[in-house]
Amino acid sequence: MQFTLGTIFIEDLQFGHRTEVKDKTLYVNKEELTQLLLQDEHLQSVSIEIAHPGESVRIMPVKDVIEPRVKPDQEGGIFPGLVSKMFPAGVGRTHVLKGVSVVTTGRIVGYQEGIIDMQGPGAELTPFSQLHNLVIVAEPVAGVTPHQHEAALRKMGLRAANYLGEAARALTPDETATYELLPLHEYHRRYPDLPKVAYVYMLQSQGLLHDTYYYGVDVKNMVPTFMQPTEVMDGAIVSGNCVSACDKNTTYHHLNNPVIHDLLKRHGTDLCFVGCVITNENVTLLDKQRSSDLAAKLVEYLGVDGVIISEEGFGNPDTDLIMNCTKIEQKGIKTVLITDEYAGQDGTSQSLADGSPLADAIVSGGNANALVTLPPMDRVIGSIDPVEVIAGGFKGNRNPDGSITVELQAIIGATNELGFNRLTAREY
Repeated sequence: MQFTLGTIFIEDLQFGHRTEVKDKTLYVNKEELTQLLLQDEHLQSVSIEIAHPGESVRIMPVKDVIEPRVKPDQEGGIFPGLVSKMFPAGVGRTHVLKGVSVVTTGRIVGYQEGIIDMQGPGAELTPFSQLHNLVIVAEPVAGVTPHQHEAALRKMGLRAANYLGEAARALTPDETATYELLPLHEYHRRYPDLPKVAYVYMLQSQGLLHDTYYYGVDVKNMVPTFMQPTEVMDGAIVSGNCVSACDKNTTYHHLNNPVIHDLLKRHGTDLCFVGCVITNENVTLLDKQRSSDLAAKLVEYLGVDGVIISEEGFGNPDTDLIMNCTKIEQKGIKTVLITDEYAGQDGTSQSLADGSPLADAIVSGGNANALVTLPPMDRVIGSIDPVEVIAGGFKGNRNPDGSITVELQAIIGATNELGFNRLTAREY
């Protein structure tokens, strides 16, 4: 099997009479998209704005970020099992509009939502400041529950991304990348002398409003599962959680997972990438033990020499991370962990809530408790009101000059645990 990803580079985003791509500009029919989104009975109103890189714009509280994509050889969009029909993801062709995104915001759902600044020090901490963002501000109808509100915003963003993706259906990509997908035994036969590597992909599923979806199924209800790496590029994994903004994997992060892309680039050269084991993060000790036991068993079955393990979130999920690491290491398989740290504002506190002597190769995305002061912006899309109550904010953090002081955990993607960020930490 093969999967081809075709990239169309977008350099501008504007409203227009029809939704189309012309001269590297994506034009969007705002009225048409608004009417499409208001078909959801849980939404009272929708307004759509545009934020460009370098503008004096603050977007908050951000729920999700999604990249527009389409499968040109089949009807409908991507995100199988959610807002598109069910299909096996990660095979065939997919076109991506690179350089633009859909950002969802509006009344806060859970306190762990965050900020995107399009200029200033905050812009240096989030990858989304470099995109042309179509921002959708949604107001729910009265009486909706938090879960209904979250679901409405999640599906709204996915529908909008599918709508924009249609503009790429008939286009010729600027560049393409093709990946070959083989049965497990064929990887071992074809690359006998290369080290075999797998990726243990931890998905947030820990508690209320901490949901991630795999083909439309809440991963709270799954056991560790093998996945072809290209499946994520078609939206098989979708964010639906309210973990702290700094290390939340938005749907955009999943679609562009750098661990997967970097392993695929090196596949067949200095390593053999056999695939992914997706696993959840749990609340109870029994569930943690079950998932880590089964994840280690599945990794051993793959016959690999090493694995990369990425976490999502912090605190309680640190135990899942260390359990996965310990049990896989005990099978003689080397592990490298990707996480971030909550080491206190002065950096002197314990970085992780759990640890093990076997966890001796760790990549850090930075200290989420570090403070940053964000200058005032000329325009706020959404609302500045939750800034004291979102994770990373605190009472009195709005300064007289209009600036705000927050921990990095308030900024979307600042310490992302897929390595999709600019920060790290070093030992001196």
